[in-house]
Amino acid sequence: MSDGQDVDERMRRWRLLLGGGAADGTGVALRGADAKMDSALEKLYGEGTGRRGAGLGDSAPTVARWLGDIRTYFPSSVVQVMQKDAIERLDLTRLLVEPEMLDAVEPDVHLVGTLLALNRVLPDRARSSARAVVTRVVAELERRVAQRTRSAITGALDRSSRTSRPRRLADIDWNRTIRLNLRNYLPSHGTVVPERLAGYGRRQHAVKRDVVLAIDQSGSMASSVVYASVFGAVLASMRALKTSLVVFDTSVVDLTPELHDPVEVLFGTQLGGGTDINRAVAYCESLITRPTDTIFILISDLYEGGVRDELLRRMARMTAAGVQVITLLALSDDGAPSYDHRNATALSELGIPAFACTPDHFPDLMAAAIQRQDLTHFTDPPP
Repeated sequence: MSDGQDVDERMRRWRLLLGGGAADGTGVALRGADAKMDSALEKLYGEGTGRRGAGLGDSAPTVARWLGDIRTYFPSSVVQVMQKDAIERLDLTRLLVEPEMLDAVEPDVHLVGTLLALNRVLPDRARSSARAVVTRVVAELERRVAQRTRSAITGALDRSSRTSRPRRLADIDWNRTIRLNLRNYLPSHGTVVPERLAGYGRRQHAVKRDVVLAIDQSGSMASSVVYASVFGAVLASMRALKTSLVVFDTSVVDLTPELHDPVEVLFGTQLGGGTDINRAVAYCESLITRPTDTIFILISDLYEGGVRDELLRRMARMTAAGVQVITLLALSDDGAPSYDHRNATALSELGIPAFACTPDHFPDLMAAAIQRQDLTHFTDPPP
């Protein structure tokens, strides 16, 4: 590319970035696809779009066409950001009940959260389209996380159940046994004398850990609800784990019977409303029958609308009984979450880690929890 072409390309990009008008100073006129990209950006980010519908009008067909345009001219990751901004900046939430809108969108976690918040008001003609969007996103998330989660947890369970006295031949870990006894190799016989055995306990049919997930379904936790539901379904598919999943706001709903289908779990939630964490923890505490073999994960921003002191007492009591208690301030890719710092600090002082976790790190977190490792390396403690 010549210097002149390079300058022209830089000016073109500056023109797209600055949005045109006399003040941009580029003097570049856009044509073809560039003009259409600029038009799509102007409708969302141009001056005056702080008013509802100012950029896209107030009809589902107009918005659907715009959604189609941005999918044509921008990569998927950019489309998802623009959709999220459009919903927030232009108050397009109510238009998502239109089937043609749902058919035009690029499905992602944030859109699923919005649809779940609208679940109770979706008309019948939009419900099937909404379910199709949610199903598509859930399938992609399962593809992304399932195998790695099962692998990490299976490995952790195997390591946690190692024994130096395997009861059966099938329980011997031959690779590890050989490594432990290499010094006892007898060249004349071409064999190793196994003075020490390494093996596993009877893990094939036994439930090794109970996992209780308690998910805050207040509106700010939408992405976390989506990810937690998918992970809950993956954990429930593992025979070595007994998984329970509870969602809560001011009421508590046990969705464990729906864990075979994360889409059903998601449509069983009701995003928005207040929060009574203490009430939810009380219910979860009643599910725990094997404290030293139980991992309790509270996924919440910790803005408590219930009895705070009682909540802290319950969490301390569970920890003292041997339950591995973890608080996730968020389970999402949304960046630093908003949370109640006072409650997070109080839990940390009780020895209960409180931190945000990305979906990519959750399998490793579960593996570490199963082995009762120190979890502080996952993130710095909250200030």
